[in-house]
Amino acid sequence: MTEAVIIDLFHGQLLTDSQVTWLREAIIRNYATKKPKHVFIMCKQQSPKSTSNSAQNAIINVLEKFGALKEVIETVAEPSMAAAFYRFKREIDELNLSTVKIIAPTPRKAILEAYLDLLFTAVYQFEFEVLPDEPESMHIESPGPGHCRDGETLAGQQLEQIKREVSTFLGQLPSLRGDITVLHSSLIDVCFLHGFTTRTGGISYTPTLSSLNLFSSSSRRDPKAVVAENIRRLSQKAGFDQESYRRVQVDHGSDVWIMGRREPESYDGIVTNQSGVTLVAPGADCMPLLFADPVQKAIGAAHAGWKGTLLGVAMATVNALVSEYGCDVKDIVVAVGPSVGSCCFTLDQKSAIEFHEINPKCVREMDSAKPYVDIRLATRILLERGGVLPHNIQDDSGSSESHNLGLCTACHADKFFSHVRDRNNFGTQIGFISIKEQKEK
Repeated sequence: MTEAVIIDLFHGQLLTDSQVTWLREAIIRNYATKKPKHVFIMCKQQSPKSTSNSAQNAIINVLEKFGALKEVIETVAEPSMAAAFYRFKREIDELNLSTVKIIAPTPRKAILEAYLDLLFTAVYQFEFEVLPDEPESMHIESPGPGHCRDGETLAGQQLEQIKREVSTFLGQLPSLRGDITVLHSSLIDVCFLHGFTTRTGGISYTPTLSSLNLFSSSSRRDPKAVVAENIRRLSQKAGFDQESYRRVQVDHGSDVWIMGRREPESYDGIVTNQSGVTLVAPGADCMPLLFADPVQKAIGAAHAGWKGTLLGVAMATVNALVSEYGCDVKDIVVAVGPSVGSCCFTLDQKSAIEFHEINPKCVREMDSAKPYVDIRLATRILLERGGVLPHNIQDDSGSSESHNLGLCTACHADKFFSHVRDRNNFGTQIGFISIKEQKEK
């Protein structure tokens, strides 16, 4: 069922009386159902230096012809399509709406779909309704990438122009919740660039995603373009090349990709000895794990939730470093990034028993229906059993804020994202590591 309606008049269409009448009837038709609708008209904001206000006057005239209906219509006037769609998205996100009807001329459909693909996710459902076309009365002020013939797709140049427009617009937005803060491990050598992100300093505005969300999925409201801008800002702050960003393709398993070999569809660990490549492990209660061998100059990153922990993803990553790059397990250091603590994480009895079998200290209230489980302790125990030296594992709070890796993500809403706390529309932080490129003397 349609929850919101947006009428695209962005490129200065001059509407005939019959088109206005059709729009008026369309709005009434959408209001005829029991569920109230939210109606928006999207148009171009005139520059203060502009000598012509014809487009704006046309919108005013259209609204006047709607009569009493104009009281239920909100005008979204912005200088660019990217800004207009972004404002519209914020409006419907605040209302928690996701089903939208777009009324637009047929030649505009391809261009609008390009913006939708960049600024929305599969959470939103869009239905197009064609504004009756009367060519003799239609006028497009900016032919640019403004329209296509019916059924025609955008040319590559047009699509790149839209991507640049969206990227430029997002790049100008202010950071939210303060500056980007990166936590570091005191164990990882200075020859490596590394860190664990917190939630501050990005542009994501949805409360549970605000503000440095670093992952987009079909089930969340943060689109890829916004996440890409967050990553760009992080890369500038941290000093890595955004183009070298390599994130594990999470499957909650224990497979490890050796960079240089064929990349599998999914894996939870990744290792390399290439300099300048940034390995990335996501986390939102799950642990982002970073591995470094300062002797052989090899690194790894892994994502470890409770399933991956039981399957042994941490030692699988260590073993990959040993077998592929000749690392000595005693030289490898492991930093466990922020994750959910045993204070907040529970599992069913059957799963908790498997952690109890690793070590009884990994489980509290074992006799309850939902025992509390310590995935961090289990990871340390499994790493030590695999030969990693105890003092080469950092998994708890350090002595200073910049080394504080042991805070519970579910407890500290001001610092971290958490699936346990925020449920489905949750944000994601990351751990990242790269081998610094040697400068020529």
